Amino acid sequence: MLDIAEELDRWVGQGRSFAVATVVAVGGSAPRQPGAALAVDSEGTAVGSVSGGCVEGAVYELCTQALSDGRTVLERFGYSDEDAFAIGLTCGGVIDILVVPVRPDDPGRAVYAAALAAAARGEAAALARIADGPPDLAGRALLVRPDGTHEGTLGGHPELDRTAAAETAALLDAGRTGTLVIGEEGSRCGRPLTLLVESSVPAPRMIVFGAIDFAAALVRVGRFLGYHVTVCDARPVFATRARFPEADEVVVEWPHRYLASTGVDGRTVLCVLTHDAKFDVPLLEAALRLPVAYVGAMGSRRTHEDRNRRLREAGVTELELARLRSPIGLDLGARTPEETALSIGAEIVASRRGGSGVPLTGAHTPIHHDGPEDVAGRIGSVA
Repeated sequence: MLDIAEELDRWVGQGRSFAVATVVAVGGSAPRQPGAALAVDSEGTAVGSVSGGCVEGAVYELCTQALSDGRTVLERFGYSDEDAFAIGLTCGGVIDILVVPVRPDDPGRAVYAAALAAAARGEAAALARIADGPPDLAGRALLVRPDGTHEGTLGGHPELDRTAAAETAALLDAGRTGTLVIGEEGSRCGRPLTLLVESSVPAPRMIVFGAIDFAAALVRVGRFLGYHVTVCDARPVFATRARFPEADEVVVEWPHRYLASTGVDGRTVLCVLTHDAKFDVPLLEAALRLPVAYVGAMGSRRTHEDRNRRLREAGVTELELARLRSPIGLDLGARTPEETALSIGAEIVASRRGGSGVPLTGAHTPIHHDGPEDVAGRIGSVA
């Protein structure tokens, strides 16, 4: 539900009653991942999506029912060989949906409100909810902050909150959404409970080095993909807000110096578009030794070979060089800045999700991949 936090935060501020249906786990070719949500208010207004259209009508009815009776339910929708066009996922997938009412008089509303407000502000926070367990605990929520502090309670055994907060904090630290199975008495003791954990973290960073026309197109693609985009160039005449109005930041600094002074993490992507050895070599020497998600560099194959030679002379190892995506982007036959930006964005998505980059037509590869960010929350983890 944190994926629609801004709208739901407004609903909370307006005192609206609503019910929210959230994908808990998926299997097969389901179109949405855990955490995707559809919310319906007391007036029948709906926001979000749980299936891209396959089961939205049925889930909408579950939400209106939850608003009426106040009950939390966990419902499974899936493909049926006997009746492929009945309510279900005709694409062949299976999804488990948690439907929770959030009304002004509900005791857990304050926790939901705090989680939605944090997510709407772009703060790091995680919301853990009981998706499967004793009926009197279903839908109970715990908000966990990065420092391990938490708000709310899951009820039940005193150790349950402490254990859930610790394991939720680990998922939050990794920026992941998925399910946890823990004992009703905390740790692994007692009846198993399934918790849906949704992590809200600041947008991942894309740093584009080189204030050229290709960079302007890549900024737009990066923003579209949900990145916080920074453009960096040592030349003040080119690195200007007027040339890159859609960038979140425009920095005038030598690229390798800026990279040494700024924060990066395992979700950060670095796109080097300068194709000038005096900028590229010191920058890539540092970039290839950082724990970032992606490092790509623009240039012809001749430029690539010369750059690799210079990097080896600077002490970069073959293992480090193997991380470099160069020439940058997938082979789309791109020529214009926009086409090139699309090819770079496609390679970043393929790297992030574990895709092959080959055409799906005629290929015997999955449409949806379990990339590093999608391992948690598969259907098998639901008790």
